[in-house]
Amino acid sequence: MKILQVIPYFTFSRGGDVNVCYNLSKNLTSMGHEVTILTTTFEYDEEDTASINNLTMCPVEYKFNFALFIYSPDMKSWLEEHLREYDIVHLHELRSYQNNIVMDYARKYGVKYVLQPHASTPKHVDKRLFKEAYDFVYGNRIMRNASCVIAVSRSEEYYDRLMGAKDVEVVYNGMNLEDYSILPEIGTFKKSASITSPYILYLGRMDKLKGIDHLIKAFSLFSESYPDYKLVIAGKISDYKSVLNDIIREKRLDDKVVFTGFVKEEDKISIYRDADVFVNPVKYMGGVSLTVFESLLAHTPVVVSPESGELVKEIGAGRIVDYGDVEAIKDAIIDCVEDKAKNCEEIRNAEQYIQTNLSWQAVTERVLKIYERVIR
Repeated sequence: MKILQVIPYFTFSRGGDVNVCYNLSKNLTSMGHEVTILTTTFEYDEEDTASINNLTMCPVEYKFNFALFIYSPDMKSWLEEHLREYDIVHLHELRSYQNNIVMDYARKYGVKYVLQPHASTPKHVDKRLFKEAYDFVYGNRIMRNASCVIAVSRSEEYYDRLMGAKDVEVVYNGMNLEDYSILPEIGTFKKSASITSPYILYLGRMDKLKGIDHLIKAFSLFSESYPDYKLVIAGKISDYKSVLNDIIREKRLDDKVVFTGFVKEEDKISIYRDADVFVNPVKYMGGVSLTVFESLLAHTPVVVSPESGELVKEIGAGRIVDYGDVEAIKDAIIDCVEDKAKNCEEIRNAEQYIQTNLSWQAVTERVLKIYERVIR
């Protein structure tokens, strides 16, 4: 099968959608399929995919970038010349210039496409006016004309159908399980970061939707009973840190909160491994956050909001707290620190589910079945 993956940018620093596109392409080529990734030169590094055999990268020059709306009109001539060669097109993200033109050429030449919005469908989360304007002109048509929409959770499926998607399949994102076959020695991260105290961990993007402010307030209450603990906030520093610093000063936690900055992939497992509890108190994640399962595979218990804990709740793999409920977050952290038997049970539940359902091999096979059904 000849498969065209379309994504507006291809740089691992952009996170989940790029990782999904990369791992799907890697596994599809290993199964003998021909895969092309059509993208732009925005932040592109050809070394990112140099190790994948039988993968063709087509980075097209772009004219300008406005809030990740990357204008690349030269892509039209590439589509005119090559699109008919492909059996199926897989669009990543929803609101992009690339999707606008690919949809038009796919309809022109009768090539079917599947769409994977990567939990970006809801308008209430951020950039509402931009999203509403885009969807009025393009987004709703892209959604309606997709032969199948791949949602990363049942929560996202709901919003996809609101926009007119006729055929939606939920496929949770995959994980590189081989990375967790041998866990790093306990204390590896603490030693490198010169941390001697036990710590509670948040790892992820730093913005107001992630609930980090609520976590800091909950940690302040937790510290009254557990003064030896620190709170580690890991992830790329953003302007939102000034808001968090104000809360830290107000709660007199200056010596108890550690910001690590960006964490390399090779260091992530050790930072999970050394944490006593991982907390992901976000407002919206589309239902599933892989950082939660990464923590569980590193044998660290988790506290999550329903917005990131759809699967966690279903398989009994962690404590669920409502977004913004500071007291509940504090109580759940204490429960994790004190109830080791419950932690072991939840980690065991997670490992069994992940091994069976979330390997990239299993996920790629599900996506391939969607391709085959759409083509038929």
